[in-house]
Amino acid sequence: MHDHSHHGHSHHDLEDFGPGKANRAFALGISLNLIFVAIEAVYGWWSGSLALVADAGHNLSDVMSLALAWGAAAMASRRPTPRRTYGFRRATILASLLSAILLLGALGWIAWEAIARFQSPAPVAGWTMIIVAAIGVVINTATALLFVAGRKKDLNLQGAFLHMAADAAVSLGVVIAGIAILWTGKLWLDPAISLVIVVVVLIGTWGLLRDSLNLAVDAVPAAIEPEEVREFLTSQPGVASLHDLHIWAMSTTESALTAHLVMPETPADDAFLHRLTEELHRRFDIDHATLQVERDADQAGCRQFSASCC
Repeated sequence: MHDHSHHGHSHHDLEDFGPGKANRAFALGISLNLIFVAIEAVYGWWSGSLALVADAGHNLSDVMSLALAWGAAAMASRRPTPRRTYGFRRATILASLLSAILLLGALGWIAWEAIARFQSPAPVAGWTMIIVAAIGVVINTATALLFVAGRKKDLNLQGAFLHMAADAAVSLGVVIAGIAILWTGKLWLDPAISLVIVVVVLIGTWGLLRDSLNLAVDAVPAAIEPEEVREFLTSQPGVASLHDLHIWAMSTTESALTAHLVMPETPADDAFLHRLTEELHRRFDIDHATLQVERDADQAGCRQFSASCC
């Protein structure tokens, strides 16, 4: 006896954000930030401010992340096919992994340039740093606000919101560096704030890379505790034991589960399995559950049992 449960979620195709609102938010956010990246890079190069160039590189990587998230969300909404039975849901995981790798590369370059600048300090235009970075605070804050309405219902939108909010904070740090240079005349503050930017962004990026890698190799999503799921399933009336339990991410917002339930007295109908899959969704936010009921765990017919560690 099998039960396959699919819980339709609108968060992966951004419907919870309202018709067209997510697309407009992504398009406007990407456009605003691309314009600002160009302005920041040009003025950073002209003024000799590595902090501005560093922030421009960071903002560009976040623009790429927004574009990847937008494209991946669009792909994830496509219907499954006979060949791609889960559709393109995993594109959201691959997009987050690629985003983390690109960002780590940019951070490495910024850190290398900052260390070199410590050895050979160069004059910077403090007022240029302040004005351009202040524009960044406004643009990044405005972009973050575009995703406020949907961030509580969609993890992708929440990620976009947090990225832009962090960018606003980093740009504020560049403003502070410019003021400090004007006040003290200490040129080492420019590469110093660049390294601070690297450390701040690296902390968030490392978590993104770790989580993306885990999801890419079918690890249990961080929000789900597998032992709690196991205890819940084995506590059900009539369930003697459990084996071949697997939980993995179908996308950055959807999870799946398969399990074999050993029940000496099998249910008379499918009501038990339907209730169980509904509870898995309600308790653990597992969207796609497939449960197999067996009378005897030792029966030779269950090939998975002998090969399973779970």
